Amino acid sequence: MRKIPPMLMPRDGRFGSGPAKIRPEALASLASVGTSLLGTSHRQSPVKRLVGTIREGLSELYHLPSGYEVILGNGGASQFWDIAVCGLVEQRSAHGVFGEFGGKFATASAQAPHLADPIIHEVAPGSVVLPQPDDDADVHAWAHNETSTGAAAPVRRSGTEALTVIDGTSAAGALNVDPEQFDVYYFAPQKAFASDGGLWFALCSPAAIERAERIAASGRWIPTSLSLVEARANSLKNQTVNTPSLSTLWLMKEQLSWVLENGGISFAERRARENTDQVYTWAEEHAHATPFVEAEYRSPVVATIDFDDAIDATKIASTLRHNSIVDVEPYRKLGRNQLRFGLFPAVDAEDVSRLLGCIDWLLTHPEETPDA
Repeated sequence: MRKIPPMLMPRDGRFGSGPAKIRPEALASLASVGTSLLGTSHRQSPVKRLVGTIREGLSELYHLPSGYEVILGNGGASQFWDIAVCGLVEQRSAHGVFGEFGGKFATASAQAPHLADPIIHEVAPGSVVLPQPDDDADVHAWAHNETSTGAAAPVRRSGTEALTVIDGTSAAGALNVDPEQFDVYYFAPQKAFASDGGLWFALCSPAAIERAERIAASGRWIPTSLSLVEARANSLKNQTVNTPSLSTLWLMKEQLSWVLENGGISFAERRARENTDQVYTWAEEHAHATPFVEAEYRSPVVATIDFDDAIDATKIASTLRHNSIVDVEPYRKLGRNQLRFGLFPAVDAEDVSRLLGCIDWLLTHPEETPDA
């Protein structure tokens, strides 16, 4: 493998779409509390204060209206699909599917024996589609940002009585959203919130809480680990049903505090857009590269770039990895000659510029440098 000249290299080579870059300052902070926090009971006051700080911070970040609550639990955002199927969908859901993760929620709903077949509105990856207003559906669901493709969708209510349930996993902490336009905005913290995985958070409206309580009281069997009502009861005590990852909570708190101290969600979105704008401009000006997603839907946090047949994107990604620039491979199921970049707020714009310079160097020096 070729060795990229050191003077071209980014200071930090992590460009993954999740798990994503964790700021070194947050890692140092975690180390500083390692013996006082890690390995202690999550039912005791130090951890409860930590959870309370996160819940309050999320309410502040998104200016949650009165009655909205921050609920959390173990399992990650993928578990929340099952939670929603068990405790938020009464009879039938409608889904906007424009990538892998929106499709997985629709599949979970289709497999549930107690629900009618979901209504699925689907387009090919690279574009966006939302569920159409439909009184037969009591939940409308889609992703705010489809991590697999780098397509961002609007968040707005359908005009029906259905709950609006949004997967915010790769958008939360980087893209603004109006809480009046959703009933549930759920996400895991290992992307824009620059933490680790294993937890889910859900910003829930009074209507969503009422729905969950009504379904739970109806006699439908819901496992405790998939009960939004149980998760809420514990969240109100600033704890989770079972033991959470304390390092994930601490790193989440550190990123959330950093964003709030620097101006809130507008600061985070500005940093992410500065990063993705660099990549899209580079691709549009490149003879062999093209942004994959239609212009109106291009993500501010995840950029996917197609290459023509003159370029082997797999080889580029492999060589970058050999040089400690990691996780720029495309989503595996797309099967495209493509690179995908996670460009969340924790990623520095200068490192993005250097990343693109390294790719240019590889493309213009295919054989000049001997293998390392």
